[in-house]
Amino acid sequence: MLEIVVKTENWERHVRVSGGELAGLVRRMGGDGDRFLVVQRIPDLPDVFAQVWHEAGGDYTLEHRDGAADRHFQTMAGKPEAVIAALTGWALQGDGWDADLAWSLLDMGPTREVPPLDLGRDEREVLEKRVREVLVGGYDSRAQLAELAEEYLVTEDRRPVSREQAQALADRMWLERVAEQAAWQGETDPERLTRAFTALQEAGITARENFTCCRNCGRSEIGGEDGPEARGFVYFHTQCTDSAAAGQGLMLLHGGFDGSSETDVAIGDEVVAALETAGLNAEWDRDPSRAITVTPLDWRRRLVG
Repeated sequence: MLEIVVKTENWERHVRVSGGELAGLVRRMGGDGDRFLVVQRIPDLPDVFAQVWHEAGGDYTLEHRDGAADRHFQTMAGKPEAVIAALTGWALQGDGWDADLAWSLLDMGPTREVPPLDLGRDEREVLEKRVREVLVGGYDSRAQLAELAEEYLVTEDRRPVSREQAQALADRMWLERVAEQAAWQGETDPERLTRAFTALQEAGITARENFTCCRNCGRSEIGGEDGPEARGFVYFHTQCTDSAAAGQGLMLLHGGFDGSSETDVAIGDEVVAALETAGLNAEWDRDPSRAITVTPLDWRRRLVG
């Protein structure tokens, strides 16, 4: 798999695609609603991306930015094979990946300087604390973190953080976390959790991470996530993620879709078994009205973006 995320004009998001899947996304381009795609590496880094524009019957416009607006390059290609080769090489960060195309530097205009935040010490600490909580949770993108930073201190008559300031703050803290995770070795507990959820999903149990904002919303929406063949569900919402990131363990909400307590217990047993198979410790007294708790839990979720 390529360590990239591909986003398309029709709002699809493909994480860690194979070379063949990337080729398929490029080859299908050209129709209404499917004329461009943007590729980022994992983890996403500010001002590092590649993108393609193509309309049926025309050439492909391929661009990539290499860390700053004054390092934004463009080229044209007549065939999808050249685009696929370039994007694959870019994803693999191989030497000379761009050598077969004639690139030109694009003038993106002057870079506007972002003014420093005009916040008191207490406000700055509150803002950075909340952004870091969500950042450590590991599910939000840089854009989502910037939106949080922009809106968190807003009141009816005051908007103290501009969009540009929020993006700069989010990017700085994002890069700090990327540096932290570079020292992590091997599989982490959140990755074990994802492995367990993947197995449950394949076994007919709807499994969702960081799903909705609260228990009530999750319970009302989880039934619409999969088809009628799903036997039950397990999920945790964003408040659960915050607790896990703070070192307080993770609460998993679960049950069956047929309304019977017997099914609820059976689903809970399957969830516990999947967690234990993945190497996690699950605590549950088999009471269908109680959540499963995963603890102890070392929450180190690697960023994607």
